[in-house]
Amino acid sequence: MRTCYIVAYDIADPKRLQRVHRTMRGYGDPLQYSVFRCILSPSERILLIEALTPIINHREDQVMFINLGPADGRAQTSFETLGRALASKPDRVAVIV
Repeated sequence: MRTCYIVAYDIADPKRLQRVHRTMRGYGDPLQYSVFRCILSPSERILLIEALTPIINHREDQVMFINLGPADGRAQTSFETLGRALASKPDRVAVIV
């Protein structure tokens, strides 16, 4: 079962920030520069964590995973925006490694 996550990050170093952003683009859709919506299987979530772990500085940086539940359940209606609307469905669901 695929689960919808919000992944937000605060990265202290600009080079690491760029690497994290590039990595995240392979796993989800950007909502803001440091906030992504990711529809992941359990194994894809582990792959994402494994991809981010060597990039970040564990004393200075933070990556937060917010579980919104099953992708085909409540997660579809959990977003409310002002201004530009979100895409109704993610553009991609494949993980690019």
